[in-house]
This record gives sequence, structure tokens and C-alpha cells, in this order.
Amino acid sequence: MPNQLVPPVTATWIGSDHPFDLHEVYLNFRSPILYLSTPPQDAQLFLTADSRYRLWLNGEFLARGPARSWPHAQSVDQIDVTAHLRAGQNVIAVQVYQPGYSHFSYLHRGAAGLLAWLVVNGEGVLTTDAAWRVRRDPSFAADVPRASIYSSGVEVHHQPQQEEWVDVAAPAPNFSPARIVAPPRGYPWTDLQPRQAPMLVERTYLLGEDSPQRRKESEEQKGQLIEFRRGMTMAALDHHDALRLGWHTANVAEAACDDEGFFSLDLNPNESAYWLYDLGHDVTCQGWAEICNGYGVESLSIGYQEKIRNGELVISDPATYCRLRLTDRFGLRPGDQIAESFALRGGRYLIFHVTGPTQGLRLRFHVRTAAYPLEVNRVLHTGDAELDAIVELCERTFHACLQETFVDCVWRESSQWLGDALPQALILTSMSDDLRPLRTVIEMAAQGAYPDGVLPGVMPGEVHAYTVVDYNFTWIELLKLYFELTGDADFVAAHWPVLSRILDRFHQDVTSNGLIHSQTGRRLFLDWSPQSRKEPSAVYNFRYLWGMQQAVALTEMWGGAEDGFIEATRRRCEELKQALRSAFFVDGCWWDDLERTTFSQLAASFAVLTDTATADERDAVLDAVVTRSLNPDDNPADGRMVLAGPFMHHYVFEALHHAARRQDVIDIIRLRWGRWVRAGYPTTWENWNVDFPDGSQCHAFSAHPRYHLGKVIGDK
Repeated sequence: MPNQLVPPVTATWIGSDHPFDLHEVYLNFRSPILYLSTPPQDAQLFLTADSRYRLWLNGEFLARGPARSWPHAQSVDQIDVTAHLRAGQNVIAVQVYQPGYSHFSYLHRGAAGLLAWLVVNGEGVLTTDAAWRVRRDPSFAADVPRASIYSSGVEVHHQPQQEEWVDVAAPAPNFSPARIVAPPRGYPWTDLQPRQAPMLVERTYLLGEDSPQRRKESEEQKGQLIEFRRGMTMAALDHHDALRLGWHTANVAEAACDDEGFFSLDLNPNESAYWLYDLGHDVTCQGWAEICNGYGVESLSIGYQEKIRNGELVISDPATYCRLRLTDRFGLRPGDQIAESFALRGGRYLIFHVTGPTQGLRLRFHVRTAAYPLEVNRVLHTGDAELDAIVELCERTFHACLQETFVDCVWRESSQWLGDALPQALILTSMSDDLRPLRTVIEMAAQGAYPDGVLPGVMPGEVHAYTVVDYNFTWIELLKLYFELTGDADFVAAHWPVLSRILDRFHQDVTSNGLIHSQTGRRLFLDWSPQSRKEPSAVYNFRYLWGMQQAVALTEMWGGAEDGFIEATRRRCEELKQALRSAFFVDGCWWDDLERTTFSQLAASFAVLTDTATADERDAVLDAVVTRSLNPDDNPADGRMVLAGPFMHHYVFEALHHAARRQDVIDIIRLRWGRWVRAGYPTTWENWNVDFPDGSQCHAFSAHPRYHLGKVIGDK
């Protein structure tokens, strides 16, 4: 897509008046007053920030963004503000958050900034420059822990220090002139790209028990209060631990709201109350509360969780691997107020924790959800009640994990993993003609390539510990899929140098036995299964072979590669096939390593999918694969084929499609995904067992049976 963003010459990146306001900083920006003689016929606001923003116009909240992007390809939002500008005085207010460190969704380059320009009736009337005013928001604490290893900080708000600043009439006496940070395409934001995906659609719902008054007011409701507890406030190092420890020691009690949905609460000193709501399934969301009669010493914490195990809510323990503490805290001020965080979070369960003392405190709880406005124009009905329920399970999971691009899990991380994008893209194409998330992930991966051509595992991010090398072959599959769906030869041509460099880089890893070995410090592949990772690895080499085969198939369709590419790549494929057979195929079994430590579904499936297994061998290999999937015992055992995780069952199904074994695909889906339906779970899990503390029950990479069922039903 040609870059058509041309900021006015007066537009600049602006930042805090203090150049080192970079650690867990929330910056409040106000534009100069904009005078309009008449309401505009058309008004477009172009806006981006490093790294996230919230936007108000004349005190009305309008949007949040930008879409995740690399700084050197900064995503810019275009927002139609025609209906929100008025004759007379207007003011734009933007709050920008910069954690000061990189994580799994954003990069930090030692600068926090805002860039915007407003075009009214075709003319530029306002740009970010030194005339804007800025102030670091004093209500946010800077000394906070990270929400998880994947994310930025939790939020700790001091409500007494919160200021009114977003409306025209709001005073801003403590604001300073904004500091010029860079020109529009200055480092680190060396290029600007139009946002490809639509803005998420946000909706607000009341939480709590139903009431005649709320039915009368027609306020939409979501979630169900499933438990209320009271207990002693726990002394802890942080508010998340106080919530976690206190919830498990508190006692179940009665709670009822009035006809307006407010709960009344009187707590003694050192006493706490907890409300637990079930949203029904995971969703990108933000809990918030209306508060009346604050005493000024209370606190409110809002936590996000995902599962109940053995009848008890599982509240994440920051001592576990993911270091997860998804809880934001508000220190209340006297009087009435709104307690609302900056960031959208995610999960299935919301827990509100109030500490005393309180005197006549009244609270009403809400949730704001955000969803990608996906137009579904391909409906799948199998005619089988159980399979249709599995389709709904997969679609619900996919919708929950679709933001401006694909994310694997909205509760724990909301990260864009390159490998996860393939099954999610296939689900998307089985439901809709909207290919923007697919195109975005292809481009973003190419923009983030390492100097040696290897693509990042997580985008955008400096997550070098998760440079998963087989994701490079996944990217080739994604590019081929996009071309099959669009026929966009120019898009392939623009990305062909990336593909060529990937294959050339991996060819450097070929050793004397014809197999490739890992690149130092990088991961071979990710899967939950306990198959051997010893080298040389059969699965890793099969992934390389499959990637080359996909590149050949793409080239044959596209026809634009340099002379000799197809022949050279086919020759490499045949050489690797022979090396794989020599190294790993013994007595009819495909082993994962030379020591014959494990033999897995994944190696066997790729042997079939790549035609490395002969036609005479294929049925026996797939019989073993199917038998393992149809065994409901997930546990590994000596002498038993290693079961692939839900994610990698995508390739199990692809191998079965390759052999036209449609009924086996249906039988496996019915057994393995059907048990989640039969147990009443609303979404697909990241593994067959997620009893480990941070295991997620809503992962979109496991929802690919929606695509595979459509493929089987459509082929009948």
C-alpha cells in the first residue's frame, strides 16, 4: 500500500517539557483553543503516539490507539471528528502513556511523543507544535510493577490528585509548553503508515443484578455477579497480593444492589469487600466504577482473571513464570468520582476489591468491552449439533482474540506471535473477506526482520528470547495464503526479497549430514508437547522442508521469481527429504532425534504432508497419528507416540487433508474439541491441560477446527 500520509510542515512530534519523563509516564496534552465560525462539513484528525493514547474532543471521549507498530513504520489513525466539532471554541485533549521499556506489543526508543494534525473542510487548521500544553498526570504512580513479563506496568491511581483537564472550560494552570521531540519522520519514527485495521468498537455495560429500574432505562447489561465476600484486609507488598490473599480468606456474604444498580457498603478499618463477576467468556475489556460518598481513605482494586478450578477462582501468583498481576488500584478521594483505568485489559472474571473504612459508600460497577468489527459473511452449519457447538466455540475464541491484528490471548499477554497468525488467519478467511489482519501481520514481520534476515517471533517487540526460527516458514505460508486469496502480485513482489533472504539464511545452517541445526540463542519451534528438542531435530527440518515447498508453490502461482529459483529450491527439497529419511525413519517409525528418544505426531504428520513418506507408507503413518489423537489420555508414556498440542494439531489435520482422510479430521475434532463443549467451556484452551497457574482457557491458535471443519464439509 503506498504511503499517502503527508503531515503539514508545521506538524511535529511533541513531548513532555522534561526530556526524561520516560518511566511509567502518563502525559496530558491540550491543544490551543480552536475557533470555528460554523460547524465543519468535514473534519479529519490524524493522530498517533508513542506508545498509546486516549483522545477526547471537547470533553467527549472518542478513541484510543494507535495500532501496534514498529517505530520506524509508525501507525497513524485517521478519525472522523466532523460530528464532534462545534461553532465557537474547541479543544483536543490527548493522554499518552509511555512505560519507558519495551514489551511484547510495543518498542521503546528513549522518547515519548504525540503527533497530530487536524484537517477541516480540506484545510489544515491545527497541528501538534510548541503551542500545545502538557503536564505529567500526577494521579498515576510511577513506581509500579509490570502486569506480566509480556506487558507494561499495572496502574496505581491517586484519585485526590486527578485533575479536570479534557474540556474547553477546564482550567490548566499547571500545564507547560510542549517540547518539540522530532519532525514527523524524525528518529525513531522514521516513517508513518496509515492504520490498516479498523478501530475497535467499544461498548459499556452495567454489571450487577438485574433490576426493574435498569430494565426501564434500557441500559445494556453484561456479566453476572457470582459471589460477594467480606473479610479482613491483608497486609501485602502490593495491591495484587492483597487482593489474592484476601479473597481466599474472606467469607461468602450476601449483597444486593438497589434499583439503580448501586451497592451500599459500610466497612470497618482493616475490613475488605469483594465482588466477583463472570463475563461469560474472555473479552478485551476494562472494569470501572461509579462511586458516591467517598470518605477519602478507601481503596478500590480491579483484577482480571480467567478461570475457576475446583470451584475456586484462580488468582494469578506473581511468583510463577509469567509474573502475572493483572490488578489496577485506585486510592479514592472524598465525594463522588469515577474510577477508570487507562488501559484495556482482558479476561473472563472481574473482581472488585474495596478496603475500609467506609461510611455510606455507594458503588455501581461497569465493564467496557472492545471488539474488532468483523463482518462475517461465511456461516458454517454442519448439520451436526455437536460439531455446530464446536464451530461456535472456535468462533467465540477467535472473536475474543482479534484486536487490530491477531493476538493469542487477551488475558495473559495480548501479543502478536508470528506462528499463531497462521491458524488464526485460516479461521479468518473461513469466516470473512476481511484480510486486513492477515496483511498487517505479513508486513509487520517483514518490517521487523533481523539484520541476518530472520524474522521476529513476537511483533512488534524486542523479545529476542522468543526468536522462534520455524516461524519464518510460517511467514512463507502466510504470504502464499494472501496471494491465493487476492492474486496481489505487487504485494508478493514487494516481499519477495524477504522470502529469498529467509531461505538463503537457513541454507547456511545445513551441515555435512544434509540437515539444518539451530541458530545459536534461537528457539527451534514452540509446542506444548514433550517431544525431543535434541539436534538435529526432525520436526525443525520438516518445517524447513515445508517452508521451501510452500515457497515453490507460491513462485509457480506468482511467476515473478528470478530464473533458477524453482529448480534450485526443488533440488534443496529433494536433498533434505533424503537426509530426513536417512536420519529419522527407522523400522516404519519417524523419530524426533537421532537417539530415538521420542516419536511424535508432528514428525509423522510432516513426513506425510511433505511427501517424504512414500505412498505405500502413508496410511500406516497416519493410522498411528489418528490412533494417538483418538486416545483421550493426554499424558505421555514410554513407547507411546507424543501427542501434539492443540496448536500443532493444525498440521495433523493438514496431513489428513493431504491424504483425503476427512472422517478422521471430524472424529478427532469431535473427541478433542468436543470435550470442551461437553464440559461447558466457552472457548478453546492453549493446551489439553491448563492446570498450571498461568495456563489460558482462551487461545485463538487452538480455534482452527472452524477452518478445518469448513474445509471438510465443503469438500464433501
